[in-house]
Amino acid sequence: MTMHISPVGAARLALTALALTACTWALAWTDKPVKLIVPAPAGGTMDVVARILADQIAADIGQAVIVENKPGAGGAIAVQAMLAVPADGQTLMVTASNVLTEIPHVMKTSFDPLKDVRPIATVARASMVLVGAPNLPAKDFSELTAYLKANPGKLSFASYSTGTSSHYAGMILNQKFGLDLTHAPFAGSPPALTQLMGGNITIMFDGIVTSLPFHKAGKLKIFAVATKNRSAHLPQVPTLSEMGLPEFDFSNWLGIVGSAKMPDAMADKINAAILKAAASPKVQERFTMAGFEPNTSLSAAQLSQSVRAEFDRNAALVKAFNIKLD
Repeated sequence: MTMHISPVGAARLALTALALTACTWALAWTDKPVKLIVPAPAGGTMDVVARILADQIAADIGQAVIVENKPGAGGAIAVQAMLAVPADGQTLMVTASNVLTEIPHVMKTSFDPLKDVRPIATVARASMVLVGAPNLPAKDFSELTAYLKANPGKLSFASYSTGTSSHYAGMILNQKFGLDLTHAPFAGSPPALTQLMGGNITIMFDGIVTSLPFHKAGKLKIFAVATKNRSAHLPQVPTLSEMGLPEFDFSNWLGIVGSAKMPDAMADKINAAILKAAASPKVQERFTMAGFEPNTSLSAAQLSQSVRAEFDRNAALVKAFNIKLD
């Protein structure tokens, strides 16, 4: 027997399904505004992710999602702000993995990344690239290292904060090639890039998301990709691993973290809601256009295991290359 549904009935069913879906998303939060704290200034990689996510989550749950930038102190200011409020999921942090897995190894933080912070969901990955000032005479990586060697004590490398992968990579480059570059840390990528493009800083390891637009505009040079595989956004640019430097495998996941006091059930609900938002075609298109790499979806429990593994890997790296605060 075939059941026939009138157009009006079909419309009602569709609306009911939509309401149920919206209700499922809304279960992750109350009817109060959701706040996403970002441990970096506006315009940086983490800020880009936060604003793309905020737009989609707000549309999904039908309520306000506020992005609040709290840069400084290696992410500690943002983490403290998140931990100072109830662990009810209404205040979360959008971060890159370096805040949890890199910075604490070389910089004293007010939080224990493995005990106080709970990773909830990843939404994208961002590769790192070696960029240089537009006035550099070098055309490729070989010419760049020759130029850097020929000017000991005169040149510098920037990082988007002490203790980050951009700092790690610069220190490793210094040691591998016997260079004498001065480390110039900044409070985020945008101010560092401003100085680099102005010719005040020589080179920098930066996230592809923030450097790619300036590269396309001819305002900086990209000499290499600092991951094992070439980037789909820069297929013609070689990796440092290809050039015999396997230590340079730097990419960060971008995602949501919360207080470690958050109940498992709540973390799982937020994980599902975030992954749902991140998987929407509109968000995927915006991530791709911004220069992000595809995401590997993990449960909250799997992500916690991944963070510990990355934390241990970076501890070994810091020890092997004796990376310390300047």
